[in-house]
Amino acid sequence: MNEAITSRDNPLVKQIRALAQDPGAYRKLGQVWLEGDHLCRALLARGAQPAVVVTTAAAQHLPDAWGLAPGVRRVLLADGLMAQVSGLESPAPVGCLFAPTLHAAPEAGWPTVVLDRLQDPGNVGSVLRSAAAFGFRQVVALKGTAALWSPKVLRAGMGAHFGLRLVEGVQAAALADLALPLLATSSHDGAWLHRADLPWPCAWLLGHEGQGVSPELMARAQQTVRIAQPGGEESLNVAAAAAICLHASAAARL
Repeated sequence: MNEAITSRDNPLVKQIRALAQDPGAYRKLGQVWLEGDHLCRALLARGAQPAVVVTTAAAQHLPDAWGLAPGVRRVLLADGLMAQVSGLESPAPVGCLFAPTLHAAPEAGWPTVVLDRLQDPGNVGSVLRSAAAFGFRQVVALKGTAALWSPKVLRAGMGAHFGLRLVEGVQAAALADLALPLLATSSHDGAWLHRADLPWPCAWLLGHEGQGVSPELMARAQQTVRIAQPGGEESLNVAAAAAICLHASAAARL
């Protein structure tokens, strides 16, 4: 049975509003807000369960097909409340609260993508999607990178979060714990990516949208490669470069 909530001052409503509108609120509250049917289903497809499912009256039937565990709290928000808590211009009629595992240190030996101060949530989410698609099991975000579990990154990730081990807020020195060769792209140095002998497992370094990988990290890279750009563009968007490099690693294993 759905628990009806009609007040915007309800503690659960306040919690969802904070999670939906503050990119870093999950670090304090220990939960994330997954807005929309797709993200909720992506979570369940990975064998996880939400703590709370929230719907409007028009969508209260949707979770019936999700396969929810008996103990999941189900809440029905009064008309208009979802729009007040949502961070979206067009609020979804359903969402759920989930408590992710917030890892503080990398796991050694796992194929990894390292994010060095990426700022744009759309880029970060897109990189996570590529990482999950091409067999990378871990993403490590160095200090200065956009919050991995923020609402915008979650939406851009389209469910990739739930198939990855995510580590954030670490210093560059922690990359030594990966015990993996570090790979980076360069505009002027290294073998062409499509001809390079790529190691597996490995860790790809992806840098800030404007500044690229920091000099400190480039100095740690065991291998640099160049992406062929016969069209003559000066550089690629970091999410596009990530997809190309991670696909090359995946293809090299076939």
